[in-house]
Amino acid sequence: MEKILPGKYVEISYDLYEVAPDGTETLVHNVVDEEPERFIFGVTKGLILPLERALEGLEPGQTFDVPVAAGEGFPYNPDDVARLDKDIFMVDGKFDAETIKKDAYIPMMTGDGFRITGKVLEVTPDHVVMDFNHPLVGKDLCFKGKVVTVRDAKPEELHPTCGGGCCGGGCGDSDCGDSSCGCDGCGK
Repeated sequence: MEKILPGKYVEISYDLYEVAPDGTETLVHNVVDEEPERFIFGVTKGLILPLERALEGLEPGQTFDVPVAAGEGFPYNPDDVARLDKDIFMVDGKFDAETIKKDAYIPMMTGDGFRITGKVLEVTPDHVVMDFNHPLVGKDLCFKGKVVTVRDAKPEELHPTCGGGCCGGGCGDSDCGDSSCGCDGCGK
């Protein structure tokens, strides 16, 4: 059987729990076998480090139960707090004060067409201050799941090209590192 090692294509399914200070677990996200999370181990960016360490060496069918302390989970990025003009929240010519209020979570779309959710931190006379950090920043977590698939990654998964590989469109340079063009090495 194949083992999870750097450069391997991996699929996992899991339940993600937020862990309260008293140890109570609340399910916050679920990834099922039929639609697993897919990545190239050691290549795809964004995998939480304790989860990545726990997965290395596992084989298909093996399970994992990985506690993640708040400091090792989703990082806070001050650049993900944005001051937006109020006029982008206009409906029929007036500001949507019923929906856009402090502590509300608002679904939005990036310039690249990705859906994101932001939390309203403040509404001023001219702006709406929103936090687009992951909602689980600063939370203790636990991943419980299993390895669905492990295999050698195909060349196009290791080195995707925009326009025909993972993202479709963009600059054409899969190693440019500029995620705004879609060349982020997503391996999908």
